[in-house]
Amino acid sequence: MKKLIKLLLTLAIVGSAIYFAYHKYIDYIENPWTRDGQVRTQVIQITPRVNGMVTKIHIVDNQKVKKGDILFEIDPSQYQIKVNQAEARLKRTLEAAKGTKIEYERVQSIYKKDKGAVSQKDLVRNETNYYKSLADIDSSEESLNTAKLNLSYTKVYAEVDGYVSNINFQTGSQASANKPILALVDENTFWVFGFFREDAIPEVEVGDDAIVTLLAYPDTPLKGKVESIAWGIAHADGNPGNNLLPSVKPVFQWIRLAQRIPVRIQLDTLPDNVKLRFGLTASVMIKKKTK
Repeated sequence: MKKLIKLLLTLAIVGSAIYFAYHKYIDYIENPWTRDGQVRTQVIQITPRVNGMVTKIHIVDNQKVKKGDILFEIDPSQYQIKVNQAEARLKRTLEAAKGTKIEYERVQSIYKKDKGAVSQKDLVRNETNYYKSLADIDSSEESLNTAKLNLSYTKVYAEVDGYVSNINFQTGSQASANKPILALVDENTFWVFGFFREDAIPEVEVGDDAIVTLLAYPDTPLKGKVESIAWGIAHADGNPGNNLLPSVKPVFQWIRLAQRIPVRIQLDTLPDNVKLRFGLTASVMIKKKTK
């Protein structure tokens, strides 16, 4: 009796293993699948908008930051001086405009009482000077706004929630306007690219369910959906090489390599134990819709 029970138990275990192995095999055979996948996200290049020496750094490499957190500061002294100069210029312009307005109104008053007491030329000149003073006020106000804006740019803030990376500068370094100084990895825009053979693409449709298995978390498959399929890839052959001649790699005639087309996978809610990082290796399987 014991031998029979052991035999039945063994057969049940073997049968279950065969059953699951068969269905796993069917999944891989019937559903498009690739081991060539990669985790991606938006990477923001933090770029100063003004030139100057870095005076304070508020973050360390790979630190998590929130939108609005200050990252670093640039010496504001020269920009504060420009604000002060613009404010002084605006005050002078306002005072000059007051005098111009008084003179214009005086000439207008005389002209209304006695048109012969003021020449048309003087009237036009005073009117022109008055409107020019108003334009000077607008120009001075815009100059002040620009100076204040440049002063505000001396403090650089995080634009999104994420992780700062590749901090290769320090206090005293020179920051250059429009030149990236560090990277900010957005933590809220992760997706997965699965690079599928071109002969598998006809079987993939936008909206299909996908199973993503990360090499870093092999026991935690992730669920997602096909968000889009790329419409083209760059071709290496034909680009200029030496002497500006086309560069073409040799190919064996009896071997025809299939191109890989990127399929973008939008992930569902992640388990708490999974931490995505840009560039992680992934396997992707598309679950074909049953018709």
